[in-house]
Amino acid sequence: MKNILLIGGSYGIGQSIITTLKDTHHLFVASRTNENLHHKNITHIPFDVTVDELDADILPEKLDGFVYCPGSINLKPFKMMSLETIKDDMELNFFALVKVMKHIISRMNEQSSIVFFSTIAVGTGMPYHTSVAASKGAIEGFAKSLAAEYAPKIRVNVIAPSLVDTPLAKRLLNNDKKRALMNKRHPLNRIGNAEDIAETAIFLLSDKSAWMTGQIIGVDGGLSTLNIH
Repeated sequence: MKNILLIGGSYGIGQSIITTLKDTHHLFVASRTNENLHHKNITHIPFDVTVDELDADILPEKLDGFVYCPGSINLKPFKMMSLETIKDDMELNFFALVKVMKHIISRMNEQSSIVFFSTIAVGTGMPYHTSVAASKGAIEGFAKSLAAEYAPKIRVNVIAPSLVDTPLAKRLLNNDKKRALMNKRHPLNRIGNAEDIAETAIFLLSDKSAWMTGQIIGVDGGLSTLNIH
C-alpha cells in the first residue's frame, strides 16, 4: 500500500480523492477538521496550513504521493481587490504549499508523485480573476521547475480545473440562474464536480501516469480550448 499525504481533504475534491483511495492506500490527511476521515487506513493530523508548521515526524519515513488541496476563489474587479486579499491568496495558495514542500521533499520516495491544483484562469485570461490567477500561476511555474529539478526521482504535475461544484464555489452557484449560466459557458454544458477532478488526481498519483511530469492538465469541460458559442 502506498503512503499518500494530503493537505486538506475534509471536503470537496480532497474528500473525493480520499473516498476512492482509503481502502487501498495509507492516507495521511493534514487538515483543520477530521470530518469524514474516520477509517482504519487514514491518519488525521490536525493542521491549519496558514498558521501551523507541519510536524514531519508524524509522517512515515517515505511518501509515495503528495496532494495539496487548499485554495481560494476571490473574484472582484482589480480596482476593488485589496492588496491584503492578494497577499492572503498568495499565502494560502502558494507560500503555504512551499512551506510544506520544504518539510516533505526529502521524504518523497523514488518514483513518487506530487499533484498541485491551479485554475483555467492562468492559461486563459478572465476578468475578475487577477488574485487567484496570480497565486495559481506561481504554482504552475514552481511545479515545472520542481519537476525538472527532481526528475527522474519525483514526478510533479498540476491540474487546472474550471469551476467545480464544491463548497469553495458555493457563492458562485447559490441559485439556479447562476448555475445555469455557468453550465452554459462550458462546451460540455455543465460545470465540474469533485469526482471529475479527483479521478485525474488519482490517475496522476498512480503508476498509470508514470511517463508524465511537468504537465499542466486542463480538466475544464472544454472551456480553455473550445469556442462553440
